[in-house]
Amino acid sequence: MRNKDWKDEIVNNDKIVGGSLKHLNETAKERNIPSYYIGSVYGYEARKVVEDWNLSYNIGTAVTYLLRAGKKVEQGMDDKAKHIEDIKKTINHLKFEIERLENEH
Repeated sequence: MRNKDWKDEIVNNDKIVGGSLKHLNETAKERNIPSYYIGSVYGYEARKVVEDWNLSYNIGTAVTYLLRAGKKVEQGMDDKAKHIEDIKKTINHLKFEIERLENEH
């Protein structure tokens, strides 16, 4: 039998059950979380990744845009244009963070 650790407890609506990740009761769709904010392999939510790493607003927003790049569909835009737009938004928020850091006293 393996030792109990933090993975055996409920963390951020996820639970380790028999060594595999299982979502509790509600799916992301039921919680109104768009699929482009959910990882396709492990089911991590972008906002939970940002929260777990205690990222600043600008870095967290950049990570979120980067994670959804190529996944979000927007009416009136083709997929490539939306993908490029999300990457540009990522870059902008990284620039905002650099500016914030450079102006810190």
